[in-house]
Amino acid sequence: MTTNILILCTHNSARSVLSEGMLNHWAKQLGVDVRAHSAGSAPSGRTNPMAIAVLQAAGVDTAGYRSKSWDEFTAPGAPQMRVVITVCDSAAQETCPYWPGSPVQIHWGYPDPSNAGTNDDEKRAAFESTRQAIGERMRQLALVPFASLDDAQLRAALEKF
Repeated sequence: MTTNILILCTHNSARSVLSEGMLNHWAKQLGVDVRAHSAGSAPSGRTNPMAIAVLQAAGVDTAGYRSKSWDEFTAPGAPQMRVVITVCDSAAQETCPYWPGSPVQIHWGYPDPSNAGTNDDEKRAAFESTRQAIGERMRQLALVPFASLDDAQLRAALEKF
């Protein structure tokens, strides 16, 4: 049974997209049945081109990536999430909707690489650095034995990352 994980950032254009890409990449590489989804409370309507570029440079398939509203994941027929992760501080402070199945919720904040640097090279470096930091945490997440943990055990495990 696939473990679904929803990763939220306000605009669903950079950090949540990087997280979705890296978790799905690691799940595939490690042969685990985990599926990442990303969304935002106020989606921008586009994914940041630099987020897509650094994911592609790392070998991540970004086909079909788009900026999505978290409302898509509260609708009937949406995949049931085991974990909901916020990756930006503003999303962590928002009142989240009710998620079917009452998943474990946790916050792992990252600075917004979109605000870094004054030129494209500096911004690209910030995106790559953020991708690497997120990528390592997503690798660890992909290795969690979800099926053998109850919600309290899962929360404790995730808080150690």
